[in-house]
Amino acid sequence: MVLMEYPELEMLIVRIREISGFDFSGYARPSLLRRASRYLTTHKMDFPQLLAHIEPGGSVVYGLIQELTVNYSEMFRDADFFMKVKAEVFTYLESYPTLRFWVAGCATGEEAYSMAIFLKEAGFLSRSLIYATDLSNKALTAAREGVFTLGNVRTYSENYLAAGGRHSLSDYYHVAYNKAVMLPELRRNIVFSMHDLTGDGVFNEFQFISCRNVMIYFTLELRQKVFRLLYDSLSMLGFLCLGKRETLRYSGLEENFKVIDSTLNIYQKIR
Repeated sequence: MVLMEYPELEMLIVRIREISGFDFSGYARPSLLRRASRYLTTHKMDFPQLLAHIEPGGSVVYGLIQELTVNYSEMFRDADFFMKVKAEVFTYLESYPTLRFWVAGCATGEEAYSMAIFLKEAGFLSRSLIYATDLSNKALTAAREGVFTLGNVRTYSENYLAAGGRHSLSDYYHVAYNKAVMLPELRRNIVFSMHDLTGDGVFNEFQFISCRNVMIYFTLELRQKVFRLLYDSLSMLGFLCLGKRETLRYSGLEENFKVIDSTLNIYQKIR
């Protein structure tokens, strides 16, 4: 494996910002270093070659950004989280005439489709709109297609049942060319779009925001900035969900939220 050094990584961050406007300066360095080194290894180049190929509008800088921002995801990940959301959050929100959900850092769409399925089972998908955003255009393209391998879907089916699914996951997709394709009735209530949590601003008001396992890659300063964005995007008494390794601690906003579940990091905005 070709290993990039930390000084080279700093040069790369500056170069990407100059060329594309994407700013990775607030991302945790170990994670960035691993991903950048993987990119060098995959494309059989060293650091000077990479730097020389990063040009405005070029495929190299585009591909590198996709590599640095990719997130792992799966449907119904963390069954206990979905059980809690259905039992407490959905129960609270069911009286709302319209609902807006935001899945931030949606990767290839697994959590957005999971949310759509459980909203359908709760009986209010038709009056809900899910905004699923990511920095990676490549990931968003895959998310919009809603196509998953049958191997992955077997795992997702187990997750679905563990999370309290009422039927069979196969009720929500059809099989074509040996792939599982999510049904149009799920996709029509999801808006997939590009959004940079670290640089873009508020674009709507939401009753529910899920930003799970995204900020673990950020520095404390950047996390505080993103927390402010999420807070400003959340309606009063709306819900904020973080990953199990993430917390509102040190955000400066702790007093504005009530803790719904301290283990699953589910919070409700109270001021």
